Amino acid sequence: MKPQQTPATFSASRAHTLAAALARRVSGEVRFDDGSRALYATDASNYRQTPIGVVIPRTVDDIVATVAACREYDAPVLPRGGGTSLAGQCCNVAVVIDTSKYLRDVVELDPAGRRARVQPGCVLDHLRDAAERYHLTFGPDPATHDHNTLGGMLGNNSCGVHSVMAGRTSDNVHSLDVLCYDGTRMTVGATSEQELESIIAAGGRRGAIYAGLRDLRDRYADLIRKRFPHIPRRVSGFGLDELLPENGFHVARALVGTEASCVTILEAELQLVPSPSSRVLLMLGFPDVYSAADAVPRVMETHPIGVEGLDRRLIDHMRRKHLHEDDAQLLPKGAGWLMVEMGADTYQEAVEHAKQAEAALTAGPHAPAARLLCSHEQQAKLWELREAGLGATAFVPGQADTWTGWEDSAVPPDRLGDYLRDFRKLLLRYQYEGAFYGHFGQGILHTRITFDLQSEPGVRKWREFLDEAADLVVRYGGSLSGEHGDGQQRARLLSKMYGDELVQAFREFKALWDPLGRMNPGKAIDSYPITSDLRLQVPEVPLVPRAQFAYRQDHGSFAHATLRCVGVGECRRTAGGLMCPSYMVTREEKHSTRGRARLLFEMMHEGALRKGWHSDAVHDALDLCFACKGCKHDCPVNVDMATYKAEFHAHYYKGRLRPRSAYAFGLIYWWARAASHMPQLVNAVSQSRWGGSALKAMADIAEPRRLPRFAVRPFTTAYTKEIPERGERPVLLWPDTFNNYLDPDTLHAAVEVLRAAGYAPIVPHRRLCCGRPLYAWGWVPRARRLLSQVLHEIDHWIAADIPLVGLEPACVSALRDELLELFPADERAQRLARNTWLLSEFLERANYEPPRFDERAVVHLHCHHRSVLNADAESAVLKRLGMQFDVLDSGCCGMAGEFGFEARHYEVSRQAGERVLFPAIRAASPDTLIIADGYSCREQIRQETPRQALHLSQVLRAAHRH
Repeated sequence: MKPQQTPATFSASRAHTLAAALARRVSGEVRFDDGSRALYATDASNYRQTPIGVVIPRTVDDIVATVAACREYDAPVLPRGGGTSLAGQCCNVAVVIDTSKYLRDVVELDPAGRRARVQPGCVLDHLRDAAERYHLTFGPDPATHDHNTLGGMLGNNSCGVHSVMAGRTSDNVHSLDVLCYDGTRMTVGATSEQELESIIAAGGRRGAIYAGLRDLRDRYADLIRKRFPHIPRRVSGFGLDELLPENGFHVARALVGTEASCVTILEAELQLVPSPSSRVLLMLGFPDVYSAADAVPRVMETHPIGVEGLDRRLIDHMRRKHLHEDDAQLLPKGAGWLMVEMGADTYQEAVEHAKQAEAALTAGPHAPAARLLCSHEQQAKLWELREAGLGATAFVPGQADTWTGWEDSAVPPDRLGDYLRDFRKLLLRYQYEGAFYGHFGQGILHTRITFDLQSEPGVRKWREFLDEAADLVVRYGGSLSGEHGDGQQRARLLSKMYGDELVQAFREFKALWDPLGRMNPGKAIDSYPITSDLRLQVPEVPLVPRAQFAYRQDHGSFAHATLRCVGVGECRRTAGGLMCPSYMVTREEKHSTRGRARLLFEMMHEGALRKGWHSDAVHDALDLCFACKGCKHDCPVNVDMATYKAEFHAHYYKGRLRPRSAYAFGLIYWWARAASHMPQLVNAVSQSRWGGSALKAMADIAEPRRLPRFAVRPFTTAYTKEIPERGERPVLLWPDTFNNYLDPDTLHAAVEVLRAAGYAPIVPHRRLCCGRPLYAWGWVPRARRLLSQVLHEIDHWIAADIPLVGLEPACVSALRDELLELFPADERAQRLARNTWLLSEFLERANYEPPRFDERAVVHLHCHHRSVLNADAESAVLKRLGMQFDVLDSGCCGMAGEFGFEARHYEVSRQAGERVLFPAIRAASPDTLIIADGYSCREQIRQETPRQALHLSQVLRAAHRH
């Protein structure tokens, strides 16, 4: 085989015929539509290649059938895990097989034998959670551990923090069940010489492969021993060293790291290692990152289970992006740090081990500053800080955008300090910037660099840099890749590291397994050119309509905003945090933040989607977006899909009718005002059997839903104080549409609480609305008019710096977030946003001291409360009450405004609530209070559980009346 210049073409007619054949043979999902192809056109790298189609198998037999059909039509195949690869190996002109939706199980766990059998789509943390019940773990743990798949880890030979303790993925593999492109299926693992002879003697395809492997080993053994770097993080190239006699002719381990270019993995038997029950973190601070790296050999002598490095640039980037600012205060003095984790069976042993290490490492002149963190909470904060490295170094304000492209080099740990010094000099010579961090205990550097990958001169400069960077790491006896693999990004540089003869050995190894070259071609070996297929060089489509929002963090460009997603896949978590609730329910790539961002990118550029703002594929993907803003908070690069959804719908629906539910819920402000004139009549109709059913049918509301009742008397009718008395401290209480017209008791309670805190609540004379319900449906111009009314009507209060206090998190977030995006140059908007608070935030800032209230509570926080506002303030106020409470990590309740009422969304809404929220409420004792500040959250709880939730204002009023 010769290096390929470009991905092979595959005609549309052949693709259509292949899709039909697959649909007949596969029980899973066969997707060859433009939207599905666009979803899988990129991974987390700089590359983009639109696949032929996508198959999502339900069974292993589906995988076998898929490969057989592809073989008949001579179609390349790309088995793919979580799609987080950084070197381009997870995108190709091929049929993508995505196992992450259905083939995700831990098949068997053998604690006594310390083994586990897993399917390729199994998420690493699912295996680790199962193993921890027996105090075992799978050692390699990349930062993506809560959403990456073991199939992907096997493809890349992933490592992670605790490879210090357990080695690479390849070091922890017992056997693999693999499928060749020609249909041959076999189980491979370690092979004794006797077994090897027996397999070869048996003949057949398996015997031929093993005979070829033996011949390959015998011919290249001496060169392998000579040229393979003897370092802990050699990941570049193929694992031919595993075929050596001293390594047991381990065929499975030799296949690990081949990036799906040889076989498809159907199942893996993995080795588990003991997991230290107790862990503590010793932080060491140095004058710079180079001296921190110099200290690694001494640190390793203390037998840690993890050693990570950070430099001051990384922390500076976090501060500029307001990430982990409080967590950074835990770092000891310095400008370069080592995170040294110690583990033991007991807490006392772990602490003693760490103290002994601290004493040894801080003795003598030029000793580092040290801080020992023993609490789980503090340790978790710093590990979160470290794992945020990729997000922290992307899209840094005041700096050119950074990209992968040389993010993964590894050298002998005892030479790391000098390597970093020389690498920094190389960056300076090319006028590049990049923060340094990584797995310093094993000599690996991570960095994102300010490459210009959009202009031709910038790409040429990057390519020249890669040559020099590869030469540098080879001079240090290192590896081009320390855990991310070679892919298209580094494969053509392998001859620098190994020489042409060993590269030929890699080529022969691949040919034994895949003689036709149809397994992920053009990647790990005989790759496409490094500078071809770059995502950033796809031309932007001139979509004429002007953007609705300012996109202040993206230079005013919606197109740049669609570049924000770097593919790391945090939105593909299945538990914990806010992002992404629809993916947690459906496990569909298109319902992840990443999937939606990728489709928007394809829409804005000359990609697979050709209809621009009228793309049905984009509309379909955004349909299950809850607009919860969880991604704005949880996404490492702050993708704001709620805003992008509003932007898209503003253009998509221009000149079109919206769904019936849009008029029912998007215009709720006007409907509620009208209903307030005859609430009893409206309620009589809506709550009656025939009337409610008719209204639900008209508004496309799910039949199981109960329509909310309108208040007989809105808050603004009962409470009209506009001017404070002399000497009173005024505060503007915001009567949002939901609480004002549907649940006014919350506002009356807030009046009592604010008065008790020493403030005089006043309300606007005119009924106003922030426009929150309008955004999801793209009625952005109408929302802008409503916000303009707000700025005009309360202008004098804004000028007087009177605080605005709201009860509904969604509405407060609109005045803190959307307001600034719609009025970026209006000083009134700036002042209002700075002086708008949720009730808990305002009371916490005011040092409010409530009476003691000895009650228990379960607290569910609204998504916007967590993502845009200060969620910690809620806990601070409840602590001052003396309450015992649990804040649920429940994500979105599922109602999300109108979302959960709509018939087509009802089941997804219910499943979102069933993840955490509903079971927690059902398990709570009858005397435990349920607290939820969001109106839609309270409504979801009321409709789907036997309990009623209270707003914080009602709880505080009860405390004062107690």
